[in-house]
Amino acid sequence: MTGTPRPAECAPIARVVPLLALAHLDRDFDYVVPVEWDEAAQPGVRVRVRFAGRLVDGFLIERRDTTDHPGKLGFLDKVVSPEVVLTAEVADLVTAVAARYAGTRSDVLRLAVPPRHARVETQARTVGASAAPVVSSDGWARYRHGREFVAALADGRAPRAVWQAVPGEHWPVRLAELAAATVATGRGALLLVPDQRDLDRVEAACLGVLDPTAVSVLSAGLGPAERYRRWLAVARGTARVAVGTRSAVFAPVHDLALVVVWDDGDESLVEPRAPYPHARDVALLRAHRAGTAAVVGGVARTAEAQALVESGWAQDLIAARDTVRAAAPRITALADSEHALVRDPSARAARLPAVAFAAARTALAAGRPVLVQVPRRGYVPSLACGKCRTPARCRRCHGPLALPSAPGADGVGSPTCRWCGTADAAYSCPTCGSRALRATVIGAGRTAEELGRAFSGVTVRQSGGSAVLASVPAGPSLVVATVGAEPVAEGGYGAALLLDGWAMLGRADLRAAEQTVRRWMAAAAAVVPASEGGEVVVVAEADLPAVQALIRWDPVGHAATELAERAEVGFPPAVHLAAVDGAPDAVRTLLDAARLPPDTVTLGPVDLPPGERPPVGADSAEDPSAPVERVLLRVPRRSGSALARALAEARAVVGAKKATTSALRIQVDPLRIG
Repeated sequence: MTGTPRPAECAPIARVVPLLALAHLDRDFDYVVPVEWDEAAQPGVRVRVRFAGRLVDGFLIERRDTTDHPGKLGFLDKVVSPEVVLTAEVADLVTAVAARYAGTRSDVLRLAVPPRHARVETQARTVGASAAPVVSSDGWARYRHGREFVAALADGRAPRAVWQAVPGEHWPVRLAELAAATVATGRGALLLVPDQRDLDRVEAACLGVLDPTAVSVLSAGLGPAERYRRWLAVARGTARVAVGTRSAVFAPVHDLALVVVWDDGDESLVEPRAPYPHARDVALLRAHRAGTAAVVGGVARTAEAQALVESGWAQDLIAARDTVRAAAPRITALADSEHALVRDPSARAARLPAVAFAAARTALAAGRPVLVQVPRRGYVPSLACGKCRTPARCRRCHGPLALPSAPGADGVGSPTCRWCGTADAAYSCPTCGSRALRATVIGAGRTAEELGRAFSGVTVRQSGGSAVLASVPAGPSLVVATVGAEPVAEGGYGAALLLDGWAMLGRADLRAAEQTVRRWMAAAAAVVPASEGGEVVVVAEADLPAVQALIRWDPVGHAATELAERAEVGFPPAVHLAAVDGAPDAVRTLLDAARLPPDTVTLGPVDLPPGERPPVGADSAEDPSAPVERVLLRVPRRSGSALARALAEARAVVGAKKATTSALRIQVDPLRIG
């Protein structure tokens, strides 16, 4: 029904957020509710409204008796479904996230509410009496104040903690115990993990202590219909515990009392779509606004998590040093020198220092698998001139050249650009003219090939890229995995070899040291304790702070140092930082329109390489090879909200004037700064 509008006082008013991609239209609009939709048009339902002559989707967020619009109102066209899919608590969170990240509510709503499946909505609701959860705090006894934390949850209080898991901890079981303690009070819990492998483990642990109907697992891999079915179980209150990856942070859990984020340093928790929120920050924002308990846990610790402790917002949940030492493997650090490689012919063939080779041989002899962690997948993912060591770059886009696979039958592999994919079989060094190339980093493929020759008769498994293993069976085997793709070993690994540490630590990235320690500790935590013969060999200089943090197993100390160093040089989380990427004219137009806080420091502009450029809209005529630049805007933490608001308002002004059609990307506190 879209007839002639009539005065607002003649009928109830619906306040609607239309899903529009334009920043200058990010506000509420009032519509008259026709009599036929009066019963169904309740806050939180999906609706369709006419906007600028076309029908658009939206969400009804409020029913009103009056309107502040001075003109005539149009009619609500349709209530798509009477199902309430946007709760008041999530709607408030959506507004807060949009403001925090200089985005629009329309973009955040697309992340928060999955697409509708009518058939799923019409299916009968599954409502039944759930069995009483199995609540135990025994596993938390080795952490200081661990039992008290679980007791506080069971009492309905809202404690907040940063949890430092000891090596070898069955962390999915610990998370399930926290959820069970919350559900026992009649309230809900939200558990967030980085990827599907972690999700499967947490799901299995939750089903061990909770009724299956009380747990809903949310992930993109389920398919749209099944994911919507499980999401509805949460929205309808059937499931009291939602377990999922980053998008599940918006799950409409009824009477939410606990939010948990595991391994908050994982890049998978950052949403790749605008406004690019980090699931950890959204979860903490939700816990703060809803007054719920919160836990940020991991084997390692980020500077952001340490900032929560140092600010007093959360408390440490750590084990005593004696407990940590008893659970940790023995860790040895050594430099990757030619002298270390020539001690043993077999070690040299495997490109391993003799100490690492001996550790692997001992673990295999004991009947345990050995984990070999490499920083890159592929065959030879990084090349340099064989004479002068100048990094090999593509002549077309200046991207890095690599050998993605083993050489062909003729023994010659063609260097290929990792950015544009162009092969350059006739490469010559622009510095010295030499055509010889050498590997600067050896990938997982070649490492597995060399280990297979050195350890004859031992099974070699690879995990990485599109073939990530979830677990490996007990027994002697070599598991070559890229960072982040390490499978779980039944009974634990006997040894872990962490290769090419310099390649991870030498990245031009603010978080290089933090991420390296995190990846090393994740691999080392999968090794059995030193009392059972567990050993970790890291190929890196022993005097480096990151290596010392691993040897001492001191993630808290390393995070505190990282936080202090970032505060000294002015980087997040000590400050707020916004990155504005786009064509030079678009960036200048936006910044000219922005009323930035007076304490803003502008850094740049600098050119962005092709692999880091923002996406270009389908309706844009922009040349992909055109220059793209980045400007960084830095403010003290007290001015973070003002900076985000200024950028959002400026984008709205620029969009309203249609001053530019260039693609722009605004990221607040991006994970990667360079």
